[in-house]
Amino acid sequence: MLIMNTSVLYQTPTFVIVAILFVLMLLFNRIGFSIHKRQIAKNPESASDGLGPVEGSLLGLLALLLSFTFGMSASRSDARRQAIVQEANDIGTAVLRADLYPDSIRTALRADFKQYVEARIAYYQSGTDADKNQEAIKKAVKYSDKIWVAVVQQSQDKENTLRSQQMIPALNSMIDIVSTGDATKNATVPDSIFWFLFLLIITASLIVGYSNNGKKINHFIVSGFALMTVLTVFLIMDLDRPRRGIINTDASVQNIISLRDMFKE
Repeated sequence: MLIMNTSVLYQTPTFVIVAILFVLMLLFNRIGFSIHKRQIAKNPESASDGLGPVEGSLLGLLALLLSFTFGMSASRSDARRQAIVQEANDIGTAVLRADLYPDSIRTALRADFKQYVEARIAYYQSGTDADKNQEAIKKAVKYSDKIWVAVVQQSQDKENTLRSQQMIPALNSMIDIVSTGDATKNATVPDSIFWFLFLLIITASLIVGYSNNGKKINHFIVSGFALMTVLTVFLIMDLDRPRRGIINTDASVQNIISLRDMFKE
């Protein structure tokens, strides 16, 4: 069963999110600066008042959360790649074990395996198209079920006892890894963490602007801080969106595509 992430945050393009975040950082930095300037105009003695400890603590907390979120998204991205490579290995093992059977059975099994591989390739190449995803999943299930029924029937023959002992575990692994792959694909960073991260970034921008005791805003420094922050957020979110981002699993999928070579005569 295909499960799609339908949250607003996930469905919104990453470029749009970071662009809005960048603008908000600059805006709230200016708001914080303006609030401080008004207070100084009303009470010149407050010019020396600052939020140094608060600013330092808040930026430290921001750095900690960015590091935590990056680690979470990076580890899950690596898990997705490993699951795809493992799936390719499991399929390859099952295809090779089909050669244990007599030619008549072997030919039929390999024909079904070829269709199964094509279905899995179509699944990974379908991107975020839900209809193509579902169609590829149905085709893969159809052929995996067909292969399983054929192998179970052959296992009833005493001459195939050894072959069945080799093939059935391989088929189990091939089928089970699909569920594992789907689980890793859907294991994204919770939206609540991202929303809190955005809130913390905007609050930090406000405090940084308020702590500015200069006569004007240094736009170069403020813009640089905002740019580096949103680029970090972009990288985190891109890692968390394997089918929507620049950083994807295409290199790992090549392991499954290369399985086509096993069916060349």
